[in-house]
Amino acid sequence: MKTINIAIDGPAGAGKSTIAKMVSARLGYIYVDTGALYRAVALYITENSIADADIEPALANADVSLRFVDGAQRVFIGDRDVSDLIRTPEISMAASRTSAIPAVRKYLFGTQQKIAAENNVIMDGRDIGTVVLPNADVKIFLTASAEERAERRYKELAEKPDCPTYEEILADIKQRDENDMTRKESPLRQAEDAVFVDTTELDLEQSADEIVRIIREKTDRK
Repeated sequence: MKTINIAIDGPAGAGKSTIAKMVSARLGYIYVDTGALYRAVALYITENSIADADIEPALANADVSLRFVDGAQRVFIGDRDVSDLIRTPEISMAASRTSAIPAVRKYLFGTQQKIAAENNVIMDGRDIGTVVLPNADVKIFLTASAEERAERRYKELAEKPDCPTYEEILADIKQRDENDMTRKESPLRQAEDAVFVDTTELDLEQSADEIVRIIREKTDRK
């Protein structure tokens, strides 16, 4: 039976990962967090102080992978679980920069396509519907206002030590948007056949409900 591929693209902080996880659980699909893969590569490059000119040969030893541990997706570099280390603001910004490097995208491209060819997947990122899975059964462009995205991120980090201010998070999000939309390699953009979904006024459950509705409508699967 043909696999079903769902592509969800959108800017940083739009809730793609959280919503995609909820939808995949409801539909029984595998969730593929491509952003986590790019963050792991950024962590590897940062920790090893690898210069841009040396990235391509260095990636041969990176061994970045997604694994399921106790039913949850975790990110590894070799045998080291880095799922928590990749969620810092520093690595977020580093991932935005390194994801524009062709060698990095090439390194992860095959991994993403192989997973999609073998499973029913929901894959989220910046260029899934435009580059990675151009023939996806359903494409969704998920977004929210920069202010709403910053507010959500601030609430998420508020209880942690050294939490950035709302203004710092908003500035970071706007910079990441600019970086992602203007990079030469696979810039962030809405695919022509993608469904636009704005979650500014929706909570997580409402957002997930809308994505599930679109997928069921377009795939005729209940």
